[in-house]
Amino acid sequence: MNTWWPYARLAAAVLGLAAIIRQFSLSMANAAAADTPWASHIPTVTVNFFSYFTILSNLIAAIVLIIAGVWMLRTKGSTKPEPAWLATLLVCVSTYMIVTGIVYNLLLRHIAIAGISDVWTNETLHVIIPLFLLADVLFAPRRRALPWGTMLTAAVFPIVWVAYTLIRANFIIGPAHGNHYWYPYPFLDPNIQGGYGGVVGYIIGIAVAIIGVAALVVWVGRRRGIRSPGLSDPIFESGTAQRASSLE
Repeated sequence: MNTWWPYARLAAAVLGLAAIIRQFSLSMANAAAADTPWASHIPTVTVNFFSYFTILSNLIAAIVLIIAGVWMLRTKGSTKPEPAWLATLLVCVSTYMIVTGIVYNLLLRHIAIAGISDVWTNETLHVIIPLFLLADVLFAPRRRALPWGTMLTAAVFPIVWVAYTLIRANFIIGPAHGNHYWYPYPFLDPNIQGGYGGVVGYIIGIAVAIIGVAALVVWVGRRRGIRSPGLSDPIFESGTAQRASSLE
């Protein structure tokens, strides 16, 4: 697996980037064809596009997968684990993409995509890349076991994104309806959720999902990863002590 997994990472990155580029081209085409100033304002449409958590997560995931794939190719033949910084990035993007897949398929799959997205781009960004990152967590070789605090690191970007989204929303005219606000997802829109109370409920739920998924990703890494010298694990140490005692 060590010989072909880097190529799988690079292929997934290329597919993800191709889907993002195609989706961006569709957004630009729709803006060019729009007959209202708020829907055809290219700078706003561009920033809106890169304000979707799905787009940002897929873009970051593609970059990290390229870095991880190149690192594996450059260190081919070595049994050393990933450097801690790369392992941390992989935990983060794996968490974001797995949560993206869960949220999309539970809350957003019913939204019509005709004229907005192609089926292949939509499924790539919301299903295929999340599944690949899940497989990367479970099967990628040379994973490094990380401390539990890594799951809190994974929560930083989503928190910043939510704050950015809620602050920016009321300064943007919605391209689809011309209202004086724009939210990338219905569950963040207080006008749909009956106020900010409903939005907060969704935010809490997604925050729990992010922390939970991050914890699972870290746990899997600690079970199957290569441990660094300073990484303690009471369960691991207890099992080691018991085995050593049985040999005495």
